[in-house]
Formats: sequence, structure tokens, C-alpha cells
Amino acid sequence: MATDRVFVLPGDHIDPSHIPSHPKKPLRLGPGLRHVPPNGILPTLAGQLVTDRQKNAIHVETSEGRYVPRVGELVVGTINKSAADIYYVLLSDYTAPVLLPQLSFESATKKTRPILAPGALVYARVSLANKHMEAELECVSPTTGKSDGLGPLTGGMVFNVSLGMARRLMMPRSAEHGKVVVLDELASLGLQFETAAGRNGKLWVDSESVKTVIAVGRAVQETDEKRLAIEDQKKLVRKLARDLS
Repeated sequence: MATDRVFVLPGDHIDPSHIPSHPKKPLRLGPGLRHVPPNGILPTLAGQLVTDRQKNAIHVETSEGRYVPRVGELVVGTINKSAADIYYVLLSDYTAPVLLPQLSFESATKKTRPILAPGALVYARVSLANKHMEAELECVSPTTGKSDGLGPLTGGMVFNVSLGMARRLMMPRSAEHGKVVVLDELASLGLQFETAAGRNGKLWVDSESVKTVIAVGRAVQETDEKRLAIEDQKKLVRKLARDLS
């Protein structure tokens, strides 16, 4: 995916070179941007200006603040309640729940759909995000019908991280592009765990050892909160290794 990223402040002039100009697709302005007629675009938030030239879209991405669902993003949600054929899912505190159709799981039918109680966790993809409608999630690929790793998350714990850290964790090569090596370093110690990161600032960690779950989650949170560089992340893991031994 061809994307550009630069940092902007509210009211900054945006260089035209960062505004996509697809010959056939309309320009899509996302969160953090305001159209000023006739052709002006002004940022209303401080953050990274993200330009997706393939989708002819542009938005401002912040590390902090409230998560705004965007189509295609993966999220870790908590079941709030169910009604008819819908689950209501919470993606962040103090925001309205989003919708997850109960048949939106691999091989789900009215008889085989998963029964999820309030408090249950799901790993899902945003399938609909429109300011005029409630956002919707899916736990199955619309093209293959497979879960592709999505669905209920059993066991484990959820840790809150910043939206910026969530984005870095979810990069294809998080160590190289996101400068996050803490998970790789922890795995190199021989710790057995699995994780699922959501763009809504949630990190799910699971392991047979509760001690490992807490160590992994807290290590990522400390890396995030203290903005640790790569060498400092390695020092943190060495300290954890002594504590866990």
C-alpha cells in the first residue's frame, strides 16, 4: 500500500504533494481534516498526516485520544450485550458500541453461531464505518468465508496502549518500521505467548503462564508510556528476564 506520512499541527498548510490526486477516484478526507472551499484542506488535529494514494484518501492519525473506526482496521472488542442477531461490541471507553452480526463468523449458522456472553473478547475487522450509521464489525473474510485469525479470543488479558503504539505493533515488520522489538526480545527468552493487537489501542496477550501474560503486557505498556528506544527495550527485557528467573 502506497502511503506517505508527515507530522502536522492544527491549521498547518498541507503541501499539495501530500494530497493524493487519483484520476478516477474522489478524494476522501478522514478524521482530523477540514475542507475549506474552494480547494483548501486544513488539519484540525496534531498528528501524522497519512496519505493513501491507492485509495485516494487522507487523514490525520493521532497517538492519543478517542479511536475512530475505519474500514479494514483490526480491533479487539468486548461484547457488551446481544439482541436479536446482533452483538453490541465496545471498542473503547465512553464511546457507543458498534455492531457485530452473529452470523459474521466462519461457518456460522443460526444453530452453530458462537454464543458470546457480556465481557467476552473478539478480534474483528471494521466492515462499515460511516458517520451517519453505526459502525459494523466482521469476524470472517467476505471473500474467502474463512476467519483468517479473527473470532472469539479465549483466555488471556487485554492491556491498554496508545493508538500510536497499536499502529506500530501492527506494522508488517514492527521491529524495522515501528521500532518495537520488545515482543521479539521476550520471545527470544523462550517465553511462550500469543498476542493480538487492535487499532483501537488494545493488546490481547495469552499464555499458559499468568506471570508471562502480565510480564508481556506490562513490558509493552512501559515501552509505550516511556517511549523507549530499541536499546532501552532490550534493557527492559533483560531486567524482566532476571525477575522471571
